[in-house]
Amino acid sequence: MNKTVVVTGASRGIGRAIAIEFARNGYNVLANYNSSEVEAKELEKMLIEDGCNVRIFKADVSKSAEADAMIDYCLKEFGRLDVLVNNAGISQDKLFTDITDEEWEKMMSVNVTSVFNCSRKALQHMIWEKSGSIINITSMWGETGGSCEVHYSASKAAIIGMTKALAKEVGPSNIRVNAVSPGVIMTDMCAYYGEETLNDLKEETPLMRLGKAEDVAETVYYLADKASFITGQVVGVNGGMVI
Repeated sequence: MNKTVVVTGASRGIGRAIAIEFARNGYNVLANYNSSEVEAKELEKMLIEDGCNVRIFKADVSKSAEADAMIDYCLKEFGRLDVLVNNAGISQDKLFTDITDEEWEKMMSVNVTSVFNCSRKALQHMIWEKSGSIINITSMWGETGGSCEVHYSASKAAIIGMTKALAKEVGPSNIRVNAVSPGVIMTDMCAYYGEETLNDLKEETPLMRLGKAEDVAETVYYLADKASFITGQVVGVNGGMVI
């Protein structure tokens, strides 16, 4: 029986690339989306035409009931859950003193609470099976801090702390928990960067280019499927910007 992965926030950008990477490596894929239904259906159609076994599932994973329903659906459809990729997230560029209560709470809910909800539910199955891998998508700003992105940086730092603590807790159950920390990756989340800013970022990157979603996806797949003695780690995919 093929292994199964759940990818949250899978309709666009890094999440989409991760879903494709696993599907084309023979995994059953449950691709979660919340608002981007058109993109999710396009992804499903493309992968099915490629002969992959994929389902899409609409859920706001910052809400525990919806996250639980998604994991239950995965187990019903595929009979197993081997890998959870917590990718769903939002970003915002804003001065710290201008951040509203609602914006702070939304950032923490989408970026942090979703990881808690999905991991808690998935682990009920993984602990029983004594097998599994959880990959959390954080950010280099969670490691170094990003000016005008304090709430985003704080949420991504929280994911790093959760990753390390959870890896210690569930390691004895043969479950690995790691984080992937992208640098500047060319997705629609970079849309607010101007051309001059993007060129500056390239020059600050030792490899002299910006990342692709596929760069992150390949790292996630390696950690999930190949790296059997790696847990509790934060793996940077940033072209050397953070060393």
